[in-house]
Amino acid sequence: MKVYYECAPCFLRQAKEALDLATDNQSLKMEIMEELVGVVYNDFHKGAVSNVVGTRIHRIIKDRTENEDPYLLEKRKGNEIALKFLPKIKKILIGRNGLETYIKAAITGNLIDFGALGVNFDVEKAICKNMEKEIALNQIDELENELKSAKNVLYLADNSGEIVFDKLLIEKLKDYNVDVTVALKEKPILNDACIEDAVQIGLDEVAKLVSTGTDSIGILYADISEEFKKIFEEADLVISKGLGNYEGITEMELGDKPVFCLFNVKCNAVAKSVGANVGDNVVLEL
Repeated sequence: MKVYYECAPCFLRQAKEALDLATDNQSLKMEIMEELVGVVYNDFHKGAVSNVVGTRIHRIIKDRTENEDPYLLEKRKGNEIALKFLPKIKKILIGRNGLETYIKAAITGNLIDFGALGVNFDVEKAICKNMEKEIALNQIDELENELKSAKNVLYLADNSGEIVFDKLLIEKLKDYNVDVTVALKEKPILNDACIEDAVQIGLDEVAKLVSTGTDSIGILYADISEEFKKIFEEADLVISKGLGNYEGITEMELGDKPVFCLFNVKCNAVAKSVGANVGDNVVLEL
């Protein structure tokens, strides 16, 4: 996804929050913010790719603060929130156990995102509200048709916490007799889920876990490992979770491969990109 004008202040807002999580050294934060303002000045322009700019910003913060995982506590908080609501979500699924409800649960998990929505966002309130919303852009029928003919599915995971609800959907996908491989980050960035985060919630019990080979925000084709490129190319169907993966995968050459993006629209830029409203739930075939 290319940047929109609204992305510039969002980059700096997110940089400020990441710096506050990464270090208490005020003079260092000032030095790094000066550098990051320069990054935005030089790299932010019409046609720039949003998650390329964001990845550079967060890598600088990690490197300069020598903090490899600034969002560690937020990721743990995300898992705690998801596990707290898991019984309630499972109860809903008992009464409405079709694919659409499981997808809605997975998208609801996408709200556990302290990067896009800020560290002070009221996640618990949003989860309760979102499960009752309809899917605004809904191509679930097309997804289900592809599932019926696919043998293997590549599931691009997004955030910690969110993967607790992804696990429910992945278990449901097994009804279609598909093998599911879940792609996670090689190293921490933002609150994105790594393999160790997935193992902690038992995701390895329902799917094969692989690394993208990098720590990019979402998926960046230039950064992913050759091994993961092969996994991507050999997948019959790709399910992409979250905004970061949407931002990156829309910049890739997909050919005839069916790719479905599942996420909650959290900002005006993405709303414009998909033709939806902020707050909408989306199941979109690229």
